[in-house]
Amino acid sequence: MTPNSSAPWSLLGLDRALRSSWAADTCSPSDITRIEWTPENPAWGHCDITSLIVNDLLGGDLVVGEVFCDGRQEGHHWWNRLPSGIELDLTREQFIRGETVTGGRIVERPPGRLPRRWDEYLLLRRRVAERLGPLPEPSGA
Repeated sequence: MTPNSSAPWSLLGLDRALRSSWAADTCSPSDITRIEWTPENPAWGHCDITSLIVNDLLGGDLVVGEVFCDGRQEGHHWWNRLPSGIELDLTREQFIRGETVTGGRIVERPPGRLPRRWDEYLLLRRRVAERLGPLPEPSGA
C-alpha cells in the first residue's frame, strides 16, 4: 500500500482527528485492565493502532520500544518513523506515571488483517475518516 500523497489534510489535522477519536472502546484491552481510560489521558492505550493509521496515511516505518515503570517492563510502545527519517510519536504523552520508553526497533507491519485489535483499528480509522474525509484502504481490507 502506498500512502495518500494527495491528501487534503495537514499533519496538524491528522493529529486533531486522532485525538478527538480516541475513546475507551478503542483503548487496548491489556492497558485498560491496568489503568482505566479517561478523557484526561486520551492517548492511553492507543499507540499501536494510532501508529498503524499514521503508517497507512504517511508511509514510513513502525517503531516499537519497551515501556518500563519502577524497573519492570509494563508493555510496549509504538510510534512512526516517516520516510524523511523524522520520528513521529502522537501518543507519547500517555506516560504520566513515570514510565520510560527504551529501545526503538523497526518492525514489519503484519500483512493483511491485524492479528489483534483489528476491530478497534477499524473503528478508530472510521472516526478519523469522519473528521478528515476518505482515507486510503487499510492493509488487508
